[in-house]
Amino acid sequence: MEKVQLQVQEHIAVVTFNSPPANALSTNLLKELSTTLDTIEKDKKIKAVVFQGEGKFFSAGADIKEFTSLQNGDDYAALAQGGQKLFDRIEKFHIPVIASIHGAALGGGLELAMSCHIRIVTKTAKLGLPELTLGIIPGFAGTQRLPRYVGQAKAYEMILTGTPISGEEAVRYRLANYAVEEEELSSFTMKLASNIVDKSGPSIQAVMELIPFTHTTQFQVGVEEEAKKFGSIFGTEDAKEGITAFVEKRKPNFKDK
Repeated sequence: MEKVQLQVQEHIAVVTFNSPPANALSTNLLKELSTTLDTIEKDKKIKAVVFQGEGKFFSAGADIKEFTSLQNGDDYAALAQGGQKLFDRIEKFHIPVIASIHGAALGGGLELAMSCHIRIVTKTAKLGLPELTLGIIPGFAGTQRLPRYVGQAKAYEMILTGTPISGEEAVRYRLANYAVEEEELSSFTMKLASNIVDKSGPSIQAVMELIPFTHTTQFQVGVEEEAKKFGSIFGTEDAKEGITAFVEKRKPNFKDK
């Protein structure tokens, strides 16, 4: 079964993550997503993209169990760089990408959502970067994108505590555009997307090129440093303990090493 499914409806590409139960961002899912973006780029009739998750979650994070197959810091750094490259591609996509979030967008799931241009959430959705509870750190540019939306102080709090916020809080902290009831999410998202695709294609693409000029030049430096730190942190005893504890569904016993 394909982990990423594509449907085109009235100039809107609807991309569905279908990797139950958590829609974890495995290497295979990310590869399929990249291929799906290739397909969308070739279809000049598509003017907007919607990302959504099948089942209970948008995406509950990266595939932590897959991490256990990696051997050293360089492998982890390469994993982070691969995800960063894909999410950077999404952020720089020629047409708008809307994240339609229900259930949870955690860890890599939130990092993916933050690379989108617009985020619609359910009021009860959980959004957060809980990596530090596993003894690791965000690796898909989460440390760089989150402060853009919620500010430095809230980003420090969210990342250092690992505590997620609700969809309603996400709107308050400017991490999401709208928070709606779960039964309204799909129709609300598609209505917004339809409002966008009613506009001229060249004007849409012009705006997509212009708004990113507001980003600082330091962003890319921060992203590169995050990948390096992501790799080095995985060499610690606490990272191994945190991942093992996650797989074994128990509380980790960190030694600060």
